[in-house]
Amino acid sequence: MKRSRKDDEENEERHRKRRDRKRDDDLRESRHNGDDHKSSRYSDDHRSSRRDEHRSSRRDEDHRSSRRDEDHRSSKRNDEHQGSRRDGEYRSSRHNGTRKHRDDDYRESRDSEDEKHEARKSPEEQIGTRYYGEPDTPQVKQKRAVDLLTSRTGGAYIPPAKLRMLQAEITDKSGAAYQRIAWEALKKSIHGYINKVNTSNIGIITRELLRENIVRGRGLLARSIIQAQAASPTFTPVYAALTAIINSKFPHIGELVLKRLILLFKRGFKRNDKPLCISAGTFIAHLVNQRVAYEIITLEILTLLLETPTDDSVEVAIAFLKECGMKLTEVSRKGIEAIFEMLRNILHEGQLDKRVQYMIEVMFQIRKDGFKDHEAVPEELDLVEEENQFTHMIRLDEEKLEAEDILNVFKFEADYLANEEKYKELSKEILGSDDSDSEGDDEDGEEESSEEDSGMEQAEGKEAVITDNTETNLTALRRTIYLTIHSSLDFEECAHKLMKMQLKPGQEIELCHMFLDCCAEMRTYEKFFGLLAGRFCAINKIYVTPFEQIFKDSYHTIHRLDTNKLRNVSKFFAHLLFTDSISWNVLSCIKLNEEDTTSSNRIFIKILFQELSEYMGLAKLNERLKDVTLQEAFEGLFPRDDPKNTRFAINFFTSIGLGGLTDDLREHLKSHPKPTIVPALSNSKEDELSSSDESVSSSSSSSSSTTESSSSSSSSEDEVPTKKKSKQKEKRSKLKKKEEKHKKTQKKRKRSKTAKKGK
Repeated sequence: MKRSRKDDEENEERHRKRRDRKRDDDLRESRHNGDDHKSSRYSDDHRSSRRDEHRSSRRDEDHRSSRRDEDHRSSKRNDEHQGSRRDGEYRSSRHNGTRKHRDDDYRESRDSEDEKHEARKSPEEQIGTRYYGEPDTPQVKQKRAVDLLTSRTGGAYIPPAKLRMLQAEITDKSGAAYQRIAWEALKKSIHGYINKVNTSNIGIITRELLRENIVRGRGLLARSIIQAQAASPTFTPVYAALTAIINSKFPHIGELVLKRLILLFKRGFKRNDKPLCISAGTFIAHLVNQRVAYEIITLEILTLLLETPTDDSVEVAIAFLKECGMKLTEVSRKGIEAIFEMLRNILHEGQLDKRVQYMIEVMFQIRKDGFKDHEAVPEELDLVEEENQFTHMIRLDEEKLEAEDILNVFKFEADYLANEEKYKELSKEILGSDDSDSEGDDEDGEEESSEEDSGMEQAEGKEAVITDNTETNLTALRRTIYLTIHSSLDFEECAHKLMKMQLKPGQEIELCHMFLDCCAEMRTYEKFFGLLAGRFCAINKIYVTPFEQIFKDSYHTIHRLDTNKLRNVSKFFAHLLFTDSISWNVLSCIKLNEEDTTSSNRIFIKILFQELSEYMGLAKLNERLKDVTLQEAFEGLFPRDDPKNTRFAINFFTSIGLGGLTDDLREHLKSHPKPTIVPALSNSKEDELSSSDESVSSSSSSSSSTTESSSSSSSSEDEVPTKKKSKQKEKRSKLKKKEEKHKKTQKKRKRSKTAKKGK
């Protein structure tokens, strides 16, 4: 009996030890799982499955142990009944003494083994094992950072230091974790820049914003601008100017801001939310002033507010009209007159509150004063050129008007790195011209650009040379030169700025072309461009050759220009010739005859020499044209090879009032021998030849008479002898008599024909 009880107790002891071991393992596993939960190593489904497996294993073990206990107890049930009290005392003593002693021994042995294992590890591995249950390797750190950023609370606040640490741990820059970090950084930077913008630093803030990827974060940018404007309505012109600048570079961002504002206004109008309507309407009005939106949206809003007038709607309409009234007066006078007529009718009805009626009367007084206290665009905020402005046509009643709120939320991009590189190139292209224009006088900017250029040259020396077939750099250079020219007060300041650009070899001709192009596009010729080109030719002779080549090219392609551009170009080169900035040998490309010139060429030569005569005077110009060293250059301009070409040149210069330049040509034409006539002809043909000779001589005499009469007005030395004049008059009288006889004979023939028909 005793042996069976001891066996039974030993079996129970074994079961208890097994349970204790399981409990210890469960505790360790639960700690391990708890730490994993802190670091988000496992998902919720994985932890729940592990818990279910553990519970099922414990249930199976308990079931097996209970089956064994029942088998032992069934055989000795009677003996247990008799000695139950004694067994209870015995079990309690064993439980309090022996079992406790054995459990302590087991735990001490396990703890000593764990301590030995921990002692063999490094301190970093000990810390990682203590908190995370496994070594803190780089892969584990990266996985922990990814889990933290992509968890359900990914939008929670993360301290900047911890964010930088997590960003350093992530090696895969195209993954979701790195994109999430970049998105959070982009959101903070955009929000910070928008909060700092004001009238004085709007240029700096705009450049900083353009360095950020606002194409990816356009939803964040639109939301930040609208929230900032709603929080501080007095800065609405500043935010409108910022939106206009961004809209000139990225029109879809300006369109997104305008769409969201229109939706906000419609929402406020439906909910009768007056503050929301005023803030959104004020922003829309200033966007119309900055030409981001057409003025039709303002007329639609005012009509909507005044169709069914209430105190609130009229108050919103007056606040809206104050902001855009000056602009509407300029671009849509009929529209603003219709709006004020509606206000006058509302005032005459007298159904509104006295305060609102007084506001309407004040509005009429503001209109009478010309909106002088409500300027449309302040001078310091008029930053976008008219040709760079992009105006959106959005109606108030459009059905397909979406706010695109999904752009405010982070979204994983498969081509993240490629898109970032594309935006960096685009940002460099945009900021290259702006920085060079606004910071042309900044020495630090020059040092940085020189360092970047040297770095690029070193990189090109190491790597293969990349040719830019898209001419992006050339376009940026021309834009920079254009903006520098139009932003300078005088030609000296412009030359100083352009000389500091440090052009690369081969870019001088582009600078010369830009001078001529800018001069040609003006409505009238401005002496600014001639002085600027002359200054560059005087500073460095390297610019003389490009201007001479441009003169020749322009003369051969002058027929492509309209009259206004042709006049400006000819006056530009006349200034360069007068100041001896370029050589007079460039005139060798001109061949003044009927075959080699067109109407455009003749107009060019006419304006060129008229300007030269105004600058130099006729006497000095004549001296320059008689210079012995330049006679080869003037052979085509004053031709002597053919009498026909000589007469053409004489007639041309005489017709433009510069006949005094053709004295040498006239003398050459007089001394030139005339062709002899062969006398061996029949008597019948002599009369015809004589008549033809008379006509030819009369035509030549008439042409010579015209040239001589015109030249007599320019110089007194061109008087014709009286004998020649008398001969010419006789010839003319003979021709007139012949013509009269011929007319009389024709009349007689007609009369005879009519008489015959009458009979």
